[in-house]
Amino acid sequence: MRRKVTVVGAGATGGSMAQILLEKGYCDVVLMDVIQGLPQGKALDLGHAAPLIGSDTRITGTNDWKDTAGSDVVLITSGVPRKPGMSREDLVNTNAGIVREVAKTALQHSPDTTIIQFANPMDAMCMVAKQATGLPRNRIIGQGGMLDSTRFRTFIAWELGVSVKDVDAYVLGGHTDVTMVPIVSHALVGGVPLRQLLPRERIEALVDRTRKAGTEIVGLLGTSAWYSPAWATIEMAESILLDRKRILPCAVYLEGEYGIRDAYVGVLAQLGAGGVEKVIEVELDPEEVEGLRKAASAVCELVGLVK
Repeated sequence: MRRKVTVVGAGATGGSMAQILLEKGYCDVVLMDVIQGLPQGKALDLGHAAPLIGSDTRITGTNDWKDTAGSDVVLITSGVPRKPGMSREDLVNTNAGIVREVAKTALQHSPDTTIIQFANPMDAMCMVAKQATGLPRNRIIGQGGMLDSTRFRTFIAWELGVSVKDVDAYVLGGHTDVTMVPIVSHALVGGVPLRQLLPRERIEALVDRTRKAGTEIVGLLGTSAWYSPAWATIEMAESILLDRKRILPCAVYLEGEYGIRDAYVGVLAQLGAGGVEKVIEVELDPEEVEGLRKAASAVCELVGLVK
């Protein structure tokens, strides 16, 4: 039997996720949205490309949750961006209401599914989904570190003029410009520590650009990114679907790691058929550990705004 993935939200990011899964061809996809015609039209358009790609993936566009039944992974992209005049509390509560309902309904139709949370504020929305469903931490994961890490790797490769394949670096902590923690202490290029290849001021410039990368794109496009976030999310889903056991940066509910409890924070985790199968706690510089703890406090503060 083919694996099944539901993408909740058929916007630019959700549509890109469906396209990537179509190209990979190892699972069927359900594109779910409340807007009539939107998921159906995108699914039909993508379906017409299947013979050109050579993919037997079946993409179903729907407004009916029944079509999502039996999904192995559910990707939640649904939510609204912050609008002019909207306070942080307004945004959190608006998206919390959406995510809470989506997570509960998804679980009703796919009781064995693993949820990957994408909608922002991502770290807080992971907490909302966990509280709404009561699922253990291995089955609700947040995408944020994957995207921030790929941006960090890209900027390092550009700076040094090397292949991105030779850059091993990751970003932990939160998924905001003030809570993310680019881990310089473990950044390697071809196995060589980044600190041996670049002076401190250049590394600090790369860290700063990584933290502001999302804002940079919004300033250019007038909206959030969708291509790289979609690829980042599918990397996580693929490791679960194919039981790859990859060690990836993602938001996980911590239960004592780094001295943090009861908060979603970006850490390294092994993803496989069981979802989060292991949290990899690595030795970090003191200021990096402190950054993780500040990120945890920020998440708890944000969750506290949810009514």
